[in-house]
Amino acid sequence: MNKKYTNITVLENTITVTQDNYISLTDMLKAKDGDFFISDWLRNRNTVEYLGILERVHNPDFNYGEFATIRF
Repeated sequence: MNKKYTNITVLENTITVTQDNYISLTDMLKAKDGDFFISDWLRNRNTVEYLGILERVHNPDFNYGEFATIRF
């Protein structure tokens, strides 16, 4: 039976990565002891740029027009 996920260690914290290369945001938040919320993370310009790059690479139906309104 194949594992559906693997773990990576970042700054002594275990983060789950699925077989599709999705990184667990929940694990990332747990590592920060609740001081860092997803809503704050999603407001970060670097995060939005990162998510846009991921979508461009992996989503053939990526809507560049709609993303441009979110990005700016």
